[in-house]
Amino acid sequence: QPVKAYPALVDDGDTVSVRLFDTEAEQGQAMWKGTRRLILRNIPVNPAKFASDRLTNAQKLALSSNPHGSVQALFDDCAMAAADKLIADFGGPAWDEESYRKLYDRVRAEIVDTTVRTVGQVQQVLAAWQACERRLKAVRSPALLPNLQDVRKQLDGLVKPGFVTEAGLRRLPDLMRYLVAADRRLQQMPTNVQRDTTRMQKVQEMQDEYAWLLEQMPQGRPVPSSVLDIRWMIEELRVSYFAHALGTAYPVSDKRIVKAIDAAVP
Repeated sequence: QPVKAYPALVDDGDTVSVRLFDTEAEQGQAMWKGTRRLILRNIPVNPAKFASDRLTNAQKLALSSNPHGSVQALFDDCAMAAADKLIADFGGPAWDEESYRKLYDRVRAEIVDTTVRTVGQVQQVLAAWQACERRLKAVRSPALLPNLQDVRKQLDGLVKPGFVTEAGLRRLPDLMRYLVAADRRLQQMPTNVQRDTTRMQKVQEMQDEYAWLLEQMPQGRPVPSSVLDIRWMIEELRVSYFAHALGTAYPVSDKRIVKAIDAAVP
């Protein structure tokens, strides 16, 4: 009885190994992460350390308030996100030695500059996050407790260890907009409690629908990007409800989200 398996590089943390997978989707996801780890291991200059050395003490202090636990962990996250962007730009991952060497050379040439630019963007995102955190602590009305808990949960989902790589460089401007929108919501919340609550309940309905969809996905298999994108649609819905003047990346509504969920059910 023939058995079909799909080989791929696997990111083991500090090293890379080869493993067989049951599906092409698992193979593709593992190969991407394995290729990224192999490239970062072999680059002679540590892009995260280089980015750190370029910053002033004041900038490092501003970046020290992060969810990663240390500034170095944040820089490593930025370097991984930079590598992801470059691997995508240059057609990776690579499946043979010659293609890998070409990919490696092109990523190596740009990884340091891309990481430094990423740290600059992330510094702005973290400043917006810190502003939200301060405002969240300043609003104390017991009547607003469920609404404040909703913002707390949103912030914890947006800015957490590894958030730069998870969001990706192209989504950092969106992340900034989501945080500004949350800050504006907190400003308006005390004088518009009922309106805020009604809109929050709509968002939570969409989150429940999305949680149900994730439960329908095959266990142990990578979640398709079309499904993961719905999570960001819900963030855009929040912007449209709580900070409409900021604008959304595309037209969004609860009906559009439900339609996307229905289309994604396996």
